[in-house]
Amino acid sequence: MKQRLPALVAILFLLAASPAWAGSAPSPYADAEAAVRTAYADYRTALFMTNQKDVKASVGAIAAFRDKWAALAAAWRKAPPPQYAADPMLAKTLATVAAINDEAGRIAAAGDLAKAHEVLEAIRDEIGALRARNGVTSFSDRMNAYHEQMEKILLDGYDGFSQAGLARLRDDSAVLAYLADALGSAKSSLPPDPALDAAIGSILASVKNLRGALLQGDLGRIREAVPALKGPYSKAFLRFG
Repeated sequence: MKQRLPALVAILFLLAASPAWAGSAPSPYADAEAAVRTAYADYRTALFMTNQKDVKASVGAIAAFRDKWAALAAAWRKAPPPQYAADPMLAKTLATVAAINDEAGRIAAAGDLAKAHEVLEAIRDEIGALRARNGVTSFSDRMNAYHEQMEKILLDGYDGFSQAGLARLRDDSAVLAYLADALGSAKSSLPPDPALDAAIGSILASVKNLRGALLQGDLGRIREAVPALKGPYSKAFLRFG
């Protein structure tokens, strides 16, 4: 998987979009972000199912996202939402996301779910770049930034947790802790939900567990804490990411 952390971390410093449920009347701005969230829920399911090796469910989720994205794109071509109306790359992004999804659908239908998953990953980059270009951010952007750093930690190996490797892991876990904390401040872009609070709490606890193991120099606990990062994130991503 390509490392996309720098671009994603940069998103953290953009202004958050105003939430749609804050008591104000519906607006084109809020409606547009709500439409993206609705389509993105099917996209998340597609990512999850391709990782679960479920061909039927993967193809179904990809098709569901295709239909929602096509409706969104048609509406936006007629009347672009205000936050993206001045973006000269909007039409290209809408088409690119659809093309990536179609490619993933063909690959998934052929049974290569690992490849389909990798292809699907590019969609969140496209949507994230659209938001970043236009000064819009969301909870999903912060989840994506956390995911990139978490994947880096999961895949690194850290030289078998040698002393030099552990020093590198301490640095990487500090970045992960920062990104985990950012999730708490970003949750205001979603409707209030105790389940969301619990999901973020589980992510924070997994990072705290790793940081504590590193502080104590407990190699056995470190080896367990690194892969244990994935479960809380995956559950949160599927429902809220």
